[in-house]
Amino acid sequence: MSFNALKEKGIDISRQLRTWHDIAHRHFNKVTVDCYSRTRQILMNGIEIEAWNFKHNIARLTDDEELLAFLAQTKRLEDAQQTTINWFAPADQSVLETTLGYEQVAVDLTAWLAQNEPDEYVKETFDFGLLEDFDHLYRYSQWAYMVHGINPDEIVQGKTDIMLSRPTQYHHNCNVLRLRKPYDKTTAKPQTKVNILTLVSGEQQTHNYYAEHGFAYGNETLRETYAEIKDVEEEHVTMYESLIDPTESIYEKLLLHEFTEVCNYYTCMRDEVDDKLKLVWEEFLAFELGHLQVAAELFKKRENREPEEVIGAEIVIPCHFESQKEYVKNILTTEIDKRLGTDKNYAKIDKLPDNWASYEVQKALGKDGAPTEMTIRLISEAKKRDIILADEKLKKDAPKLLAKGLEDKFQAPNTVSVDEYTKMSKEEFEM
Repeated sequence: MSFNALKEKGIDISRQLRTWHDIAHRHFNKVTVDCYSRTRQILMNGIEIEAWNFKHNIARLTDDEELLAFLAQTKRLEDAQQTTINWFAPADQSVLETTLGYEQVAVDLTAWLAQNEPDEYVKETFDFGLLEDFDHLYRYSQWAYMVHGINPDEIVQGKTDIMLSRPTQYHHNCNVLRLRKPYDKTTAKPQTKVNILTLVSGEQQTHNYYAEHGFAYGNETLRETYAEIKDVEEEHVTMYESLIDPTESIYEKLLLHEFTEVCNYYTCMRDEVDDKLKLVWEEFLAFELGHLQVAAELFKKRENREPEEVIGAEIVIPCHFESQKEYVKNILTTEIDKRLGTDKNYAKIDKLPDNWASYEVQKALGKDGAPTEMTIRLISEAKKRDIILADEKLKKDAPKLLAKGLEDKFQAPNTVSVDEYTKMSKEEFEM
């Protein structure tokens, strides 16, 4: 693989305005679309939202007229790109169907990034968040069936397992404990920097989607489930963004944002199986290469350094989507009882101190019960058990995994017990 983004000219910013028809008319068929075309669409929507937000934020912090002119031009272009990508989703795709796509992004993207992350500390953080998103996919899958009669496999297409993980009620923490140690900008590899920005963008957009659409259903428990999981996504954004070196200058951060967009569009273009979507990824890659050239020149002029010192001379592959079942299963079986430590580290349940700060948060939030626990109780009332889509051994291990993931020190009053779950797991689920 040889693709040096800094040597590719792309399309000049002056030629990137498009017609309203071109911006808004594309959409895929939700029935026939490949699940990973959907995940690419969801991720790149988040990548563009992050780019747009970032540029607005730094525009409020600088008086550099040349930089402000570049930001003014590209904010509008990023916004138009985001519209095109976001509106790939068809009007008949329900909020819950889209939600399953969001969580499939989170699971399979995070698993890919973890396996391609050179920094062991960053990798451990990715693995920790992975299990939380894996549990969210399981909880929302029950609702997709209960509300729309959807077999969740229609969305994930057999590529991603659906089963319980570290219970969502334990994802709520003292947010100070979510803060991680940042990488050192002088020694961190471009892969690490791009990986983190990619995941921050995806998790931020997941939070935003739940914030903007969780009210769409009348069922109060489902609305509360969206609120509960949205809160976890806020924690994820806090956790992942804290890995970024805060001493990077705005020019360095701008360069990294443009490079991250280039890397993700390049990967989407390389992997896409839908010819119509592939053309969009190819065009937007050319647009972002044009943005990168300007950002690189600004960096050289203001920092008196070469861009290669920050982003290297080769493309990074941050968003390759393929089934990650085996990797997720390994993390699930070994780390379901892992929690945030007290010193920006991690600890197993039995090593947590009695005054662990997250206990008070969990008790306060879960005082009246956890919506994500009620989710399992509701589907068990109707079908005698939950939906699990995994191999037979993993299914049989589910009660044992639940026992390992539950905490004696705090459980929401409506928690599904191990005994209850063991009884449920002996029933057959018929779609």
